[in-house]
Amino acid sequence: MDSRISSVSLRVRGYHLDGYGHVNNARYLEFLEEGRWAYFDDRPELFHRLQRGDVAFVAVNVNIDYCAAAVAGDDLKVSSRVCELGARSARMAQEIHRCGDDALVSRATITFVLLDVAANRAIPIEGELHELLAPLVLE
Repeated sequence: MDSRISSVSLRVRGYHLDGYGHVNNARYLEFLEEGRWAYFDDRPELFHRLQRGDVAFVAVNVNIDYCAAAVAGDDLKVSSRVCELGARSARMAQEIHRCGDDALVSRATITFVLLDVAANRAIPIEGELHELLAPLVLE
């Protein structure tokens, strides 16, 4: 697998389900967030830079496609990659596949900005953070 892609596996549990026995649509956002945390876990230099607390990446838009149902007991793999890096925002592409048959369960694109925590406003992605992110982009 390309080193610019991170993946994490998880099992669908009963509390993830809706009344029809499928994963509730809102739970996919949690699965995707787990994938984004794993992405930063796999890149300690980026994670440590963000841990300083002066800036934070903040999701400003999520587009998600639901492609196949997942049910209790399914093992899922969430794959994440940065697919675009601009001056003021970046995008991450994510996919969720069922491990048993590799079916595409869901795909999403998340747009995020860099937030100056003290000023509570978006700032350009430049300098050290841009240098850390640029080699990770996989369109």
